Amino acid sequence: MKHAITALAGLAALTLSAPAMADDHAMDDSLASVLASDTRGDDGARDKYRNPAETLAFFGVKPDMTVVEYGPGGGWYTRVLAPYLAPKGKYMALNSDSDAASYSTRAREARAKGWTERFKSSVAEMLGGKADDVTAFETDEMPEELEGTADRVLIFRSMHGLNNRNTADTVLKAARKLLKADGMVGVVQHRAPEGASWDDYVGRQRGYLPQETVIALFKANGFELAGSSEINANPKDTADYEGGVWTLPPMLSFGRQSEEEQAKHRAIGESDRMTLLFKKAD
Repeated sequence: MKHAITALAGLAALTLSAPAMADDHAMDDSLASVLASDTRGDDGARDKYRNPAETLAFFGVKPDMTVVEYGPGGGWYTRVLAPYLAPKGKYMALNSDSDAASYSTRAREARAKGWTERFKSSVAEMLGGKADDVTAFETDEMPEELEGTADRVLIFRSMHGLNNRNTADTVLKAARKLLKADGMVGVVQHRAPEGASWDDYVGRQRGYLPQETVIALFKANGFELAGSSEINANPKDTADYEGGVWTLPPMLSFGRQSEEEQAKHRAIGESDRMTLLFKKAD
């Protein structure tokens, strides 16, 4: 591998200013190449909902940065970020403390606790390198030498889970430690309708969060809002489904949806999402 990979795993109106983008267009060219790559398989079908180029530009991500992705999950954004950052920057992935969670089965526990090794192997395979060149760790295992080294921490569609499991504070404190003084956190999160009640959307765990709730969580952990965008907004999403956000694509997983129901939900598309950028508070 030419450069070692480090892993710690339109609607474009801006309501606050994003970081100014440099005149250098290398980011656009190299990212376009990644997004057009055949290696992405079916991932490209989601681009029209997730707007990766516009989202990463809003977050001010550049190819020579050190970028941390929290909770890579299925790896959709990993398959964009890791090859994009590999030549000149560092991709890092971070996950929650698996020892602090509870599990319904031993199989789920074993899968969660094997995430680090499994993730390192999958990223190494994708980039044609070695697992030893990839570093992935949980919040309680953060190497001290990595503190203050990250330009960006990115959290995609995970804030509801952090809030439901009462782990948001732990993850945001870890993010603050990882970031440089001028580092920032980018968030994309399923958005509850304006004026939505806490009990209906957070208490029932629909997967959506009120935007003000997300901002408050960051404020409580030493961050302030630096920018917001409607890049990932979807006005077709009513966000009132009995089964929550998982009723919509790509999951379509609540109950046994008929072909007619699936067609209806596919026509809506993926969820309405807030896109927020936070900086360290003074």
